[in-house]
Amino acid sequence: MIRLLHTADWHLGATLHGWSREIEHRAALAQLVKIAQAQAVHGVIIAGDVFDSLNPSAEAQRLLYETLRDLRAACPNAAIVLIAGNHDPAARLEAPRALFDFIHVVSIGVISREQDELNLRHHLIPLYDELGQLRASILALPYPRAADLPLGSSVTQGSPLVEAVRVLYRDAIQTVRRQNSAHPLILTGHLHIAGGLESEGAERRILIGGEHAAPSDIFPDDVAYVALGHLHRPQSVGRANIRYAGSLIPMSKTEICYEHGVSLVEIDATGASHIVHMPFNRRIDHLRLPISGSLTVSQLEAELSHLCKDIHVSALELAPFLHLTLLIDGPATGIKAEVDAICDKFPVRLVSLNFERQSPASAALSAPQRLADCAPEALFRRAFVKTHGVEPNAEHLKCFDSLAQES
Repeated sequence: MIRLLHTADWHLGATLHGWSREIEHRAALAQLVKIAQAQAVHGVIIAGDVFDSLNPSAEAQRLLYETLRDLRAACPNAAIVLIAGNHDPAARLEAPRALFDFIHVVSIGVISREQDELNLRHHLIPLYDELGQLRASILALPYPRAADLPLGSSVTQGSPLVEAVRVLYRDAIQTVRRQNSAHPLILTGHLHIAGGLESEGAERRILIGGEHAAPSDIFPDDVAYVALGHLHRPQSVGRANIRYAGSLIPMSKTEICYEHGVSLVEIDATGASHIVHMPFNRRIDHLRLPISGSLTVSQLEAELSHLCKDIHVSALELAPFLHLTLLIDGPATGIKAEVDAICDKFPVRLVSLNFERQSPASAALSAPQRLADCAPEALFRRAFVKTHGVEPNAEHLKCFDSLAQES
């Protein structure tokens, strides 16, 4: 029996409305290390988007290296594998390879080939049990960039980009099977698989050429487990053993309700897998006010007073994040300053403020429509009103028209 810890989408270095997320990241990663140690895992897969930016800060890089050090200390014999996601600087993840080799960490940023075949010395990682017996292998593939995809094959129907991803995995698996077919095979990937539930505004649609998602059948039935990254909600897609571990922490207000954590995977000698989601305790709370609908500015102070009566923090950096939706019936000008003044009285950090308008005009605007039936300027007006609470002026419309003419 092999035990595997699957995690993804750390987004180290991320901020929320200017606030650092390092306290949350450190708390989540400390729990991850404890779980790995307590479960005596044989392998840890970090399935991409380790960083939030292609140019991560020194603090974000330091946190990655400290976590890898702690994982190695907690699990001296475990395979530790990380792959690049679409947010990651692929070359930078591979740059410390000489040091990673010394502590037996495998970091895959780009796809490596030898004589037009996948370089298995780079991409195939063995998993050993407590007795040192080979029990499974990890085929580690990162986010597929354009240069990684075999685009020469002919496609009679469907998307050529999706077909290229299918061919990439098919050829890689065939290369492995020719050399090592006796043990269960675990795949990694950082891409959107059709049917996976997205987080609104948090995840980019990342397949090249405007394509959105690949079908789950790009992964053959005989693989033991597919460790995916990119989607932030923990979920299985297509089959139980094709899984997103989800992000470490909420990356936006749409993710507040997610049960962030890691996936613990047990794989037996036949390749059958058993998966348990292991949630984290959240270090910093996210508060949504109200839980549904909206409230007025006049109600805000009383609602915050009730909400915060049991909140006691020693520093503002530990205060909960507040996501607020206000109902207004006039211009939003000046409301933000009033809201900030009220929030400053309480141990919260306002990180999102949305307005709902109470007027016949806005009700008409929100009526369901097909995108194809909407003029570009009407869509711009709608977005501007939703964001700013007022109609765009002539200068705004002139700028929009100029940009629309250029596109």
